[in-house]
Amino acid sequence: MDLNVILSQLETVGEEDVEELLRQYIRKNRHTFSFDPKEESLRIKLCQSVLSVLGRQVKPGCQKTCLETLRILSRDKRVLAPVATREGMLILGGMARMKAGRDGGNNRIVSREDAPSEEEEEEEERVVVVEALKCLCNVVYNSPAAQQVSVDVQLADGLCATLRTARTWHHEVGLFTLRLLFLVSALRADVRGVLRRELRAVALLTEVLEHTLGVSWVGPYECARPDPQAVAMPAEDNERTMEALKALFNLTLSDTGEKEDDHHFRLIAAILCHLLMLKTETEKKTEEAHSHAINLLNNLPVSCLDVLIDVPVQGGLEMYGGKNMDAVQMLIDFMEKRMDKQGSNYKEGLTPVLSLLTEGSRQHREIRRYIKAQVLPPLKDVKIRPEIGTTTRNKLVRLMTHVDMGVKQTAAEFLFVLCKESVDNLLKYTGYGNAAGLLVARGLLAGGRGETQYSEDEDSDTEEYKSAKPFINPITGHVEEPMPNPIEEMTDEQKEFEAQKLVNMFDKLSRQNVIRPMGVRPDGTLAPLEETLCDQPEDSGSDSD
Repeated sequence: MDLNVILSQLETVGEEDVEELLRQYIRKNRHTFSFDPKEESLRIKLCQSVLSVLGRQVKPGCQKTCLETLRILSRDKRVLAPVATREGMLILGGMARMKAGRDGGNNRIVSREDAPSEEEEEEEERVVVVEALKCLCNVVYNSPAAQQVSVDVQLADGLCATLRTARTWHHEVGLFTLRLLFLVSALRADVRGVLRRELRAVALLTEVLEHTLGVSWVGPYECARPDPQAVAMPAEDNERTMEALKALFNLTLSDTGEKEDDHHFRLIAAILCHLLMLKTETEKKTEEAHSHAINLLNNLPVSCLDVLIDVPVQGGLEMYGGKNMDAVQMLIDFMEKRMDKQGSNYKEGLTPVLSLLTEGSRQHREIRRYIKAQVLPPLKDVKIRPEIGTTTRNKLVRLMTHVDMGVKQTAAEFLFVLCKESVDNLLKYTGYGNAAGLLVARGLLAGGRGETQYSEDEDSDTEEYKSAKPFINPITGHVEEPMPNPIEEMTDEQKEFEAQKLVNMFDKLSRQNVIRPMGVRPDGTLAPLEETLCDQPEDSGSDSD
């Protein structure tokens, strides 16, 4: 049916006819995401008309149809002006079981205290709530004006009040409540501060995770290990978990330094450790949940990462000081899956877990020792270049020369920390050519160590490595087959001619600024060759005529 016809009849027909007219529009546009620009003004009027209907006392069935229509219209950010108003947002908040109230004379949204429990709630009413939440998600996402109005009507307060009823949530109500909280916290940095400091949203979301994942505490920051024979986590629980993790990620982007925050961060770390041990109904969803957990772990203070391995009640491995390395092993497995995934975006998919493992290894000796045993075992076969092969070490060394600067630096830093930030140890596993980028960036071309303090080195070299060490090419990091000497049969005159020819070629390229000869300063940083020559200490003990 033509939009003009629908609009002309909406204001004159009864409630049942309104439903029928809007159902026709819904059937036609259910899968429409790109709208005709010529009908933009008509769709704006339709938004106004639908809001007008919702403002009246109509039955839940009519409310549902109106909200479905509005959800379709809200896909077009150019027609949201009628909705992105105080009145429009309050109407949608009311439909989403959040009521308008008065606070200092200003309308705002708060959670309804008289909301019936899930058992008492009729299916029709629940569908209305879900549709209203979906509309709010679309409107907030697509309209900066609606984002500002959501602040004015204190939408965040209503959402946090709703979080307190999480144990009685129907799945979709909880899912879209959490999604709306994620959107608000992602799009409004000022709201993030209010959510965290005044509304204590971090604690509320932690409780949501605890309830959804069925966490059982056996210590202050220690969760009982999941039963290996237990049924996989249902898909619905996993969906709500991921939305809560995304919202928590936004709220933990900065550390306020408060002691109360440290307590909640350690609780979150323990819950995330529990989540890493869980599996969902599909491997893809499990990996997705673990990815969100890793992103959130990166936001937590590195001091909290000891929660991943410190399990005094359940015990751990004696060789690692009684620490449990199950969660660390899951992180290593996740890293290897992401490295093996063809065509994956390493920057988004791999660098978070590499950064997490790097910081964990830098701050916690047991984590570093365990990861090094898995990633950089003692060298035996040094006849193959470090970047060639299928081991985890080979894959990481290949990433050290990746085209993406962020990926390259993160992989190199990870291996450097595993080597206790010792240049000599790093070159042993990677070769100078692969490590040059990191050494230039860190000013360590002359050798030495990074700034972090580590325990004394342990001798982990194998007999095979010790015997082959004198023959290893330090640039490539492996023992090369003897190559024929190209100047062996040349006369001295021919050698001098070729040397002069090479000098002339370098001189020409240097004069044309194609290349620039560089040297290494005493502090290990690169500089133009003429500067490094000036920096060389004079030999005061030499004889002079």
